[in-house]
Amino acid sequence: MNQSTHDKSLREHLISLFTGDNAHISFDDFVKDFPVEKCGQRIEGIPYTAWQVLEHVRIAQRDILEFSRDANHVSPKWPKGYWPNQDDVGDTAKWNETIERFRDDLQQIEDLVNDPATDLFAKIPHGTGQTILREALLVADHNANHLGALIVMARLLKAQ
Repeated sequence: MNQSTHDKSLREHLISLFTGDNAHISFDDFVKDFPVEKCGQRIEGIPYTAWQVLEHVRIAQRDILEFSRDANHVSPKWPKGYWPNQDDVGDTAKWNETIERFRDDLQQIEDLVNDPATDLFAKIPHGTGQTILREALLVADHNANHLGALIVMARLLKAQ
């Protein structure tokens, strides 16, 4: 395998992490079966509603995207800036808006990863050693972690 084949293969593997074609459900499959009308409903013992978790994932993903491409980006204050207000439990309209924004940002990350001009291994000039590869893996890992939690939340909400 030559370098260009390795590069193409790595990019394809990264994209498959985003789309869920591997060991877990895809975001789109999760969304289509989620009981949207219950996205703002609290579940006993869980501090967040499903919409709040989904919005957190979107905010974090957006922050990683902007950090990866914009030297002037300022990340939200941790942890408060990465979560919606606790009093805003969400509703169907917010759920749908978050999904749309999440998909748009994820597509931009995929475009960045797929762009042959993007050196996945080069240190991001305004970072502290991060690379686009590391940031792409961080997005995939964070999204998969919270998608698993959202799947459990969906099951609990359907049982209520």
